[in-house]
Amino acid sequence: MRASYKQKCIVCRKNHALVTWKNRVPVCTECRMREINRPITEPKFRKLFDVDKSLYEKSGFLRNIKASYLRFGNLSEKQIETFKKVVEEVKKKSNSKSH
Repeated sequence: MRASYKQKCIVCRKNHALVTWKNRVPVCTECRMREINRPITEPKFRKLFDVDKSLYEKSGFLRNIKASYLRFGNLSEKQIETFKKVVEEVKKKSNSKSH
């Protein structure tokens, strides 16, 4: 079993974030959502990232991909394909839980 623990967010210092061996920098979901809520000007990516806010809150992967786009200004085809695939998976999971 992987070791994980909660630590105070390094941005707001009030919420807790889960820290693992992979993600050693604790940033809470609330701060991460503020970071990725910047407007996107390119139409192709605006359509791609036009996903329900609750899906971003549920999936750290979706938040990371959007943050990467905002940081670097582009994504590879594999990143785009995987983003679409994960969006569908998260939608299915949330729909199955609500029924």
